[in-house]
Amino acid sequence: MTRVEEATARPRGEETATLSAPEKTRSGEPARRRPFLAVRLARSGWQGIDHDMVSGAAQVVSAMLPDPALRRLATLLDGFAAELAASWPRPCPGTVFRRADGPDLVGRGLCLLTLPGAADAPATGVVTGRLLPLGVDVQEHATAAQAQVHAVFEPADGGTPRLVRASVSLPKPDTVVGVGIWQLLRPHMSLLAAVSEGRSMDLTDMPVTDGGDLLWSDAYARQGEPADPFATARVALPTATDAPTAPLDRHPARIAVPVFLEGYDSQKGDDALTFTVAGHPLAVDTDRIPTAGPLTPETVAGSSACIGLLRWDAGAYRVQPLAVEKTVRKKAVVLHAGGWAGGTTDKAGVKAEKAATEAVAALRERAGRLLRT
Repeated sequence: MTRVEEATARPRGEETATLSAPEKTRSGEPARRRPFLAVRLARSGWQGIDHDMVSGAAQVVSAMLPDPALRRLATLLDGFAAELAASWPRPCPGTVFRRADGPDLVGRGLCLLTLPGAADAPATGVVTGRLLPLGVDVQEHATAAQAQVHAVFEPADGGTPRLVRASVSLPKPDTVVGVGIWQLLRPHMSLLAAVSEGRSMDLTDMPVTDGGDLLWSDAYARQGEPADPFATARVALPTATDAPTAPLDRHPARIAVPVFLEGYDSQKGDDALTFTVAGHPLAVDTDRIPTAGPLTPETVAGSSACIGLLRWDAGAYRVQPLAVEKTVRKKAVVLHAGGWAGGTTDKAGVKAEKAATEAVAALRERAGRLLRT
Protein backbone atom coordinates (compact mmCIF):
# COMPACT_ATOMS: atom_id res chain seq x y z
CA MET A 1 0.00 0.00 0.00
CA THR A 2 2.98 2.30 0.52
CA ARG A 3 3.93 1.69 -3.11
CA VAL A 4 0.35 2.49 -4.16
CA GLU A 5 0.44 5.77 -2.22
CA GLU A 6 3.68 6.72 -3.97
CA ALA A 7 2.24 5.90 -7.39
CA THR A 8 -1.05 7.78 -6.87
CA ALA A 9 0.48 10.65 -4.86
CA ARG A 10 -2.57 10.58 -2.60
CA PRO A 11 -2.33 10.73 1.20
CA ARG A 12 -3.78 7.98 3.35
CA GLY A 13 -6.19 8.63 6.18
CA GLU A 14 -5.09 8.20 9.78
CA GLU A 15 -5.78 4.77 11.21
CA THR A 16 -8.21 4.87 14.13
CA ALA A 17 -10.21 1.65 13.71
CA THR A 18 -10.05 -0.83 16.57
CA LEU A 19 -11.75 -4.12 17.33
CA SER A 20 -14.78 -4.04 19.57
CA ALA A 21 -14.34 -5.46 23.04
CA PRO A 22 -15.91 -8.93 23.45
CA GLU A 23 -18.26 -7.73 26.17
CA LYS A 24 -19.86 -5.28 23.73
CA THR A 25 -21.05 -8.00 21.38
CA ARG A 26 -24.79 -8.52 21.37
CA SER A 27 -24.61 -12.26 20.89
CA GLY A 28 -22.22 -15.18 21.22
CA GLU A 29 -23.97 -16.98 18.37
CA PRO A 30 -21.03 -16.89 15.91
CA ALA A 31 -18.79 -18.51 18.51
CA ARG A 32 -21.32 -21.33 18.91
CA ARG A 33 -21.06 -21.99 15.17
CA ARG A 34 -17.30 -22.56 15.34
CA PRO A 35 -17.55 -26.31 16.10
CA PHE A 36 -19.26 -26.90 12.73
CA LEU A 37 -17.17 -24.39 10.81
CA ALA A 38 -13.80 -25.60 12.05
CA VAL A 39 -13.94 -28.91 13.89
CA ARG A 40 -15.99 -30.97 11.40
CA LEU A 41 -13.79 -29.96 8.49
CA ALA A 42 -10.62 -30.53 10.53
CA ARG A 43 -11.78 -34.01 11.54
CA SER A 44 -12.79 -35.00 8.02
CA GLY A 45 -9.80 -33.62 6.14
CA TRP A 46 -9.96 -32.78 2.45
CA GLN A 47 -10.15 -36.43 1.43
CA GLY A 48 -12.89 -37.16 3.94
CA ILE A 49 -15.41 -34.59 2.70
CA ASP A 50 -18.69 -36.14 1.55
CA HIS A 51 -22.21 -35.06 0.70
CA ASP A 52 -23.52 -35.49 4.24
CA MET A 53 -20.85 -33.23 5.71
CA VAL A 54 -21.35 -30.47 3.16
CA SER A 55 -25.15 -30.59 3.30
CA GLY A 56 -24.96 -30.08 7.06
CA ALA A 57 -24.18 -26.43 6.37
CA ALA A 58 -27.74 -25.82 5.15
CA GLN A 59 -29.25 -26.16 8.63
CA VAL A 60 -26.67 -23.79 10.12
CA VAL A 61 -27.16 -21.21 7.35
CA SER A 62 -30.97 -21.35 7.73
CA ALA A 63 -30.66 -20.70 11.46
CA MET A 64 -28.35 -17.71 10.95
CA LEU A 65 -30.06 -15.88 8.07
CA PRO A 66 -33.01 -14.45 10.07
CA ASP A 67 -30.57 -12.45 12.21
CA PRO A 68 -29.17 -9.44 10.26
CA ALA A 69 -26.04 -9.47 12.41
CA LEU A 70 -25.23 -13.01 11.23
CA ARG A 71 -26.07 -12.73 7.53
CA ARG A 72 -22.55 -11.84 6.48
CA LEU A 73 -21.18 -14.99 8.07
CA ALA A 74 -24.13 -17.07 6.83
CA THR A 75 -23.56 -15.96 3.24
CA LEU A 76 -19.86 -16.79 3.49
CA LEU A 77 -20.60 -20.23 4.93
CA ASP A 78 -23.18 -20.89 2.21
CA GLY A 79 -20.66 -19.98 -0.50
CA PHE A 80 -17.91 -22.06 1.09
CA ALA A 81 -20.21 -25.09 1.25
CA ALA A 82 -21.03 -24.60 -2.43
CA GLU A 83 -17.30 -24.61 -3.25
CA LEU A 84 -16.87 -27.87 -1.35
CA ALA A 85 -19.91 -29.44 -3.01
CA ALA A 86 -18.63 -28.47 -6.46
CA SER A 87 -15.30 -30.24 -5.79
CA TRP A 88 -16.81 -33.43 -4.38
CA PRO A 89 -16.41 -36.47 -4.69
CA ARG A 90 -12.65 -35.93 -5.12
CA PRO A 91 -11.85 -32.79 -3.15
CA CYS A 92 -8.34 -31.51 -2.70
CA PRO A 93 -6.95 -28.03 -1.96
CA GLY A 94 -6.19 -27.41 -5.62
CA THR A 95 -9.79 -27.96 -6.72
CA VAL A 96 -11.41 -25.94 -3.95
CA PHE A 97 -9.03 -22.96 -3.96
CA ARG A 98 -7.80 -21.78 -7.33
CA ARG A 99 -5.49 -19.19 -5.78
CA ALA A 100 -3.00 -19.38 -2.96
CA ASP A 101 -4.87 -16.74 -0.95
CA GLY A 102 -8.07 -18.84 -0.87
CA PRO A 103 -7.27 -20.62 2.43
CA ASP A 104 -6.25 -17.27 3.98
CA LEU A 105 -9.58 -15.66 3.16
CA VAL A 106 -11.69 -18.66 4.17
CA GLY A 107 -9.70 -18.98 7.39
CA ARG A 108 -10.33 -15.31 8.08
CA GLY A 109 -14.01 -15.60 7.33
CA LEU A 110 -14.84 -18.85 9.07
CA CYS A 111 -12.56 -18.46 12.08
CA LEU A 112 -11.68 -14.82 12.79
CA LEU A 113 -15.14 -13.44 12.02
CA THR A 114 -16.72 -15.86 14.50
CA LEU A 115 -14.72 -14.40 17.39
CA PRO A 116 -16.84 -12.15 19.63
CA GLY A 117 -16.47 -8.56 18.53
CA ALA A 118 -14.35 -9.28 15.45
CA ALA A 119 -17.11 -8.78 12.88
CA ASP A 120 -18.54 -5.63 14.42
CA ALA A 121 -18.32 -2.59 12.13
CA PRO A 122 -19.84 0.28 14.10
CA ALA A 123 -20.34 3.66 12.50
CA THR A 124 -17.67 6.05 13.68
CA GLY A 125 -19.43 9.19 12.54
CA VAL A 126 -21.76 10.77 10.02
CA VAL A 127 -21.02 12.77 6.88
CA THR A 128 -22.91 15.51 5.03
CA GLY A 129 -21.97 16.63 1.55
CA ARG A 130 -21.84 15.55 -2.09
CA LEU A 131 -21.07 12.03 -3.31
CA LEU A 132 -19.46 11.74 -6.76
CA PRO A 133 -19.53 8.13 -8.04
CA LEU A 134 -16.54 6.78 -9.96
CA GLY A 135 -17.76 3.29 -10.82
CA VAL A 136 -19.26 0.01 -9.65
CA ASP A 137 -17.36 -3.15 -8.77
CA VAL A 138 -19.69 -6.11 -9.35
CA GLN A 139 -18.90 -9.42 -7.66
CA GLU A 140 -20.99 -12.47 -8.39
CA HIS A 141 -20.95 -15.94 -6.89
CA ALA A 142 -23.34 -18.84 -7.35
CA THR A 143 -24.96 -18.07 -3.98
CA ALA A 144 -24.40 -14.31 -3.54
CA ALA A 145 -23.90 -11.03 -5.39
CA GLN A 146 -22.49 -7.65 -4.40
CA ALA A 147 -22.31 -4.22 -6.00
CA GLN A 148 -19.75 -1.87 -4.45
CA VAL A 149 -19.80 1.76 -5.59
CA HIS A 150 -16.47 3.60 -5.32
CA ALA A 151 -16.84 7.36 -5.04
CA VAL A 152 -15.29 10.65 -3.99
CA PHE A 153 -17.04 12.39 -1.10
CA GLU A 154 -16.86 16.18 -0.84
CA PRO A 155 -17.80 17.43 2.66
CA ALA A 156 -20.33 20.25 2.84
CA ASP A 157 -18.03 22.19 5.17
CA GLY A 158 -15.32 22.42 2.51
CA GLY A 159 -13.04 19.84 4.12
CA THR A 160 -10.66 17.53 2.28
CA PRO A 161 -12.39 15.15 -0.18
CA ARG A 162 -12.10 11.48 0.71
CA LEU A 163 -12.54 8.15 -1.04
CA VAL A 164 -15.52 6.13 0.18
CA ARG A 165 -17.42 3.00 -0.74
CA ALA A 166 -21.08 2.01 -0.57
CA SER A 167 -22.07 -1.63 -0.91
CA VAL A 168 -25.16 -3.75 -1.25
CA SER A 169 -24.92 -7.54 -0.93
CA LEU A 170 -27.56 -10.26 -1.12
CA PRO A 171 -27.75 -14.05 -1.22
CA LYS A 172 -29.19 -15.32 -4.49
CA PRO A 173 -30.18 -18.54 -6.27
CA ASP A 174 -27.62 -19.88 -8.74
CA THR A 175 -30.08 -19.46 -11.64
CA VAL A 176 -30.05 -15.65 -11.36
CA VAL A 177 -26.93 -14.51 -13.21
CA GLY A 178 -25.63 -11.58 -15.27
CA VAL A 179 -28.09 -8.71 -15.64
CA GLY A 180 -30.53 -10.55 -13.38
CA ILE A 181 -28.54 -9.62 -10.27
CA TRP A 182 -29.54 -5.94 -10.70
CA GLN A 183 -33.16 -6.93 -10.13
CA LEU A 184 -32.14 -8.22 -6.71
CA LEU A 185 -29.74 -5.42 -5.77
CA ARG A 186 -31.48 -2.38 -7.29
CA PRO A 187 -34.38 -2.04 -4.80
CA HIS A 188 -31.97 -1.83 -1.86
CA MET A 189 -29.82 1.15 -2.90
CA SER A 190 -30.87 4.24 -4.89
CA LEU A 191 -27.20 4.99 -5.53
CA LEU A 192 -27.18 2.35 -8.29
CA ALA A 193 -29.67 4.38 -10.32
CA ALA A 194 -27.59 7.53 -9.81
CA VAL A 195 -24.51 5.72 -11.19
CA SER A 196 -26.41 4.64 -14.31
CA GLU A 197 -27.75 8.15 -14.88
CA GLY A 198 -24.41 9.87 -14.24
CA ARG A 199 -25.62 11.84 -11.21
CA SER A 200 -24.20 12.80 -7.85
CA MET A 201 -25.96 12.16 -4.53
CA ASP A 202 -26.46 14.66 -1.72
CA LEU A 203 -25.92 13.03 1.68
CA THR A 204 -27.14 14.28 5.05
CA ASP A 205 -25.85 12.59 8.22
CA MET A 206 -24.97 9.35 6.39
CA PRO A 207 -23.23 6.90 8.78
CA VAL A 208 -19.64 6.04 7.79
CA THR A 209 -16.97 3.76 9.24
CA ASP A 210 -13.30 4.53 9.82
CA GLY A 211 -12.42 2.51 6.74
CA GLY A 212 -14.50 4.70 4.42
CA ASP A 213 -17.53 2.42 4.09
CA LEU A 214 -20.85 4.25 4.00
CA LEU A 215 -23.54 2.35 5.90
CA TRP A 216 -25.98 3.17 3.15
CA SER A 217 -29.59 4.11 3.81
CA ASP A 218 -31.76 5.87 1.25
CA ALA A 219 -33.22 7.90 4.12
CA TYR A 220 -30.00 9.94 4.27
CA ALA A 221 -29.56 10.49 0.52
CA ARG A 222 -31.25 12.31 -2.32
CA GLN A 223 -30.48 12.60 -6.00
CA GLY A 224 -28.12 15.41 -6.95
CA GLU A 225 -26.94 17.19 -10.08
CA PRO A 226 -25.38 15.48 -13.13
CA ALA A 227 -21.79 14.42 -12.43
CA ASP A 228 -19.46 12.97 -15.06
CA PRO A 229 -17.30 10.22 -13.48
CA PHE A 230 -14.39 11.07 -15.78
CA ALA A 231 -14.53 14.72 -14.72
CA THR A 232 -14.52 13.50 -11.11
CA ALA A 233 -11.54 11.24 -11.86
CA ARG A 234 -9.57 14.05 -13.50
CA VAL A 235 -10.33 16.80 -10.99
CA ALA A 236 -11.45 15.41 -7.62
CA LEU A 237 -9.76 12.00 -7.41
CA PRO A 238 -6.14 13.30 -7.26
CA THR A 239 -6.94 15.42 -4.20
CA ALA A 240 -9.00 12.79 -2.33
CA THR A 241 -7.65 11.05 0.76
CA ASP A 242 -7.50 7.25 0.71
CA ALA A 243 -9.32 5.52 3.56
CA PRO A 244 -7.28 3.62 6.18
CA THR A 245 -7.54 -0.17 6.26
CA ALA A 246 -9.05 -1.96 9.24
CA PRO A 247 -6.74 -4.55 10.87
CA LEU A 248 -8.85 -7.57 9.85
CA ASP A 249 -8.91 -6.37 6.24
CA ARG A 250 -5.14 -6.21 5.80
CA HIS A 251 -4.75 -8.94 3.21
CA PRO A 252 -3.33 -8.28 -0.29
CA ALA A 253 -6.49 -9.67 -1.89
CA ARG A 254 -8.42 -6.77 -0.33
CA ILE A 255 -6.42 -4.06 -2.11
CA ALA A 256 -8.73 -2.16 -4.48
CA VAL A 257 -7.57 1.42 -4.98
CA PRO A 258 -9.41 3.72 -7.44
CA VAL A 259 -7.07 5.08 -10.13
CA PHE A 260 -7.44 7.08 -13.34
CA LEU A 261 -5.37 6.25 -16.42
CA GLU A 262 -5.14 7.96 -19.79
CA GLY A 263 -2.66 8.32 -22.62
CA TYR A 264 -1.71 4.65 -22.43
CA ASP A 265 -1.02 2.15 -25.20
CA SER A 266 -2.95 -1.12 -25.29
CA GLN A 267 -1.37 -4.43 -26.28
CA LYS A 268 -3.62 -7.48 -26.60
CA GLY A 269 -2.03 -10.92 -26.57
CA ASP A 270 -3.61 -14.34 -26.95
CA ASP A 271 -5.23 -14.26 -23.54
CA ALA A 272 -4.03 -11.05 -21.90
CA LEU A 273 -4.46 -7.30 -22.22
CA THR A 274 -1.78 -4.85 -21.08
CA PHE A 275 -1.72 -1.07 -20.73
CA THR A 276 1.65 0.62 -21.09
CA VAL A 277 1.51 3.64 -18.77
CA ALA A 278 4.49 6.04 -18.79
CA GLY A 279 6.63 3.27 -20.23
CA HIS A 280 5.58 0.68 -17.62
CA PRO A 281 3.40 -2.35 -18.45
CA LEU A 282 0.28 -2.84 -16.31
CA ALA A 283 -1.82 -5.97 -16.72
CA VAL A 284 -5.57 -5.49 -17.19
CA ASP A 285 -7.80 -7.91 -15.26
CA THR A 286 -10.45 -8.53 -17.93
CA ASP A 287 -11.76 -11.56 -15.99
CA ARG A 288 -13.28 -9.14 -13.47
CA ILE A 289 -15.36 -7.33 -16.10
CA PRO A 290 -18.96 -8.34 -15.28
CA THR A 291 -21.43 -9.66 -17.82
CA ALA A 292 -24.08 -7.50 -16.14
CA GLY A 293 -23.05 -4.34 -18.02
CA PRO A 294 -22.03 -2.94 -21.41
CA LEU A 295 -18.30 -2.99 -20.69
CA THR A 296 -16.36 -5.70 -22.58
CA PRO A 297 -12.66 -6.62 -22.97
CA GLU A 298 -12.85 -5.38 -26.58
CA THR A 299 -14.06 -1.91 -25.58
CA VAL A 300 -11.37 -1.73 -22.87
CA ALA A 301 -8.68 -2.63 -25.43
CA GLY A 302 -9.81 0.21 -27.69
CA SER A 303 -10.13 2.82 -24.94
CA SER A 304 -8.15 6.02 -24.44
CA ALA A 305 -8.95 6.60 -20.74
CA CYS A 306 -9.89 4.27 -17.89
CA ILE A 307 -11.24 4.49 -14.35
CA GLY A 308 -10.26 1.32 -12.54
CA LEU A 309 -9.27 -0.38 -9.32
CA LEU A 310 -5.61 -1.13 -8.75
CA ARG A 311 -5.34 -4.63 -7.29
CA TRP A 312 -2.62 -7.01 -6.17
CA ASP A 313 -3.14 -10.44 -7.71
CA ALA A 314 -0.82 -13.45 -8.11
CA GLY A 315 2.28 -11.44 -7.19
CA ALA A 316 1.69 -8.45 -9.47
CA TYR A 317 -0.40 -5.30 -9.74
CA ARG A 318 -3.38 -5.39 -12.10
CA VAL A 319 -6.02 -2.84 -12.99
CA GLN A 320 -9.69 -3.77 -13.00
CA PRO A 321 -11.65 -1.48 -15.38
CA LEU A 322 -14.77 0.15 -13.95
CA ALA A 323 -15.38 2.57 -16.86
CA VAL A 324 -13.61 3.50 -20.09
CA GLU A 325 -13.69 6.37 -22.53
CA LYS A 326 -13.16 5.74 -26.23
CA THR A 327 -13.66 7.57 -29.52
CA VAL A 328 -16.28 6.30 -31.95
CA ARG A 329 -16.74 8.24 -35.20
CA LYS A 330 -14.89 11.23 -33.75
CA LYS A 331 -17.21 11.27 -30.75
CA ALA A 332 -16.28 10.41 -27.14
CA VAL A 333 -18.23 7.42 -25.81
CA VAL A 334 -18.21 6.31 -22.16
CA LEU A 335 -19.01 2.75 -21.05
CA HIS A 336 -19.41 1.65 -17.41
CA ALA A 337 -19.34 -1.79 -15.80
CA GLY A 338 -22.38 -0.64 -13.79
CA GLY A 339 -24.05 1.11 -16.71
CA TRP A 340 -27.15 -1.08 -16.45
CA ALA A 341 -27.38 -0.97 -12.65
CA GLY A 342 -30.41 1.32 -12.59
CA GLY A 343 -31.95 0.11 -15.87
CA THR A 344 -31.07 0.77 -19.49
CA THR A 345 -32.41 1.68 -22.92
CA ASP A 346 -29.52 -0.07 -24.67
CA LYS A 347 -30.87 -2.79 -27.00
CA ALA A 348 -28.62 -5.52 -25.64
CA GLY A 349 -29.33 -4.42 -22.08
CA VAL A 350 -33.11 -4.32 -22.60
CA LYS A 351 -33.08 -7.83 -24.07
CA ALA A 352 -30.99 -9.20 -21.21
CA GLU A 353 -33.12 -7.38 -18.63
CA LYS A 354 -36.31 -8.88 -20.08
CA ALA A 355 -34.89 -12.39 -19.90
CA ALA A 356 -33.74 -11.77 -16.33
CA THR A 357 -37.17 -10.42 -15.36
CA GLU A 358 -38.85 -13.58 -16.61
CA ALA A 359 -36.37 -15.78 -14.73
CA VAL A 360 -36.80 -13.87 -11.45
CA ALA A 361 -40.59 -13.84 -11.82
CA ALA A 362 -40.63 -17.60 -12.35
CA LEU A 363 -38.50 -18.16 -9.24
CA ARG A 364 -40.75 -15.94 -7.12
CA GLU A 365 -43.86 -17.74 -8.38
CA ARG A 366 -42.35 -21.13 -7.54
CA ALA A 367 -41.28 -19.93 -4.10
CA GLY A 368 -44.78 -18.60 -3.44
CA ARG A 369 -46.29 -21.90 -4.49
CA LEU A 370 -43.99 -23.81 -2.12
CA LEU A 371 -44.89 -21.50 0.77
CA ARG A 372 -48.61 -21.93 0.09
CA THR A 373 -48.28 -25.69 0.18
